[in-house]
Amino acid sequence: MGSHSTLRTARRLSFVAAVVAVVAGAWTFADPGLLHGPEAMQGSARGTALVLLAVAVPVLLVSWWKVSRGSGPALLAALGALLYVVYNGVLFLFLTPFNAAFLLYVALFGSALWSVGYLCATREVWTLGQSVVEVAPVRGVAVYVWVVAVLNAAAWLAMVIPSLGRYPTPMLEGTGVQTNAIYVQDLAIWLPLAGVAGLWLWRRQARGGVVVSALLGMWVIEGLSIAVDQWFGVRADPGSPVVSAALVGPFLALAALGLVPWWLLVRRAVPLVGHSSSNPPGPGDSGASSSAVPSSAVSSSAVSSSAGRRGRRR
Repeated sequence: MGSHSTLRTARRLSFVAAVVAVVAGAWTFADPGLLHGPEAMQGSARGTALVLLAVAVPVLLVSWWKVSRGSGPALLAALGALLYVVYNGVLFLFLTPFNAAFLLYVALFGSALWSVGYLCATREVWTLGQSVVEVAPVRGVAVYVWVVAVLNAAAWLAMVIPSLGRYPTPMLEGTGVQTNAIYVQDLAIWLPLAGVAGLWLWRRQARGGVVVSALLGMWVIEGLSIAVDQWFGVRADPGSPVVSAALVGPFLALAALGLVPWWLLVRRAVPLVGHSSSNPPGPGDSGASSSAVPSSAVSSSAVSSSAGRRGRRR
């Protein structure tokens, strides 16, 4: 399968993910009888569903529209939006008590994950990654990503380790679940990936440009999502220990702040229309050996990933 065909498949799968996200988000947000468990967690789930519906889907669709007009940064924005859908698909499946929308959540997670896979298999995304690392302030952005990853991991371990020898565990109080999928996927996948991708970026490798830009985009939407789910969680149960209205403002600010490193990284990505390279870069290529010629930033910071995420549906 050629790269252009793979890109078309990624776009079509993204549209499927967008349609499923609209249905899942609207149903989860609007149906008062769908969700179960603690009231605060139900409120948080509705907040996440709203961000999925009103932010992630529009970002995904507008990004693909701009991709059709040749925008390179838009392709990386689409990848970040898809990572947000993947991340929260896991949470809908494992932090939301089983409900009538289960198969829809499976479809949401699956379609977004396959979209990411196909998109990462295209030559275009790696050419963009190489053009990004050649001209962007990669070391400053890499340090930012490392700081977020280290502080976030420290925040999670500070909650997990004291709970290891006690049951019921204090960290799950008020969540209504037996384990926490946020800790699982963050500590096993996303934070290690951020650390490694920061190293790739530092070395000006194409895969660093792709992965870090996508993670930064995901963190921006996730920061906004945390702020919104906190607000809905507090509204549903003001006395719950897992939500706090005091976190809404800081997370909104962190989401806005996270746009800075994302934009610094992707702003000079090569345009897609008319761009070609006889020797397109691979994921591990460095700027010194690439033939790509550039044309012309959450972040849910560790704070954004710490106590506020406790208000997610767990």
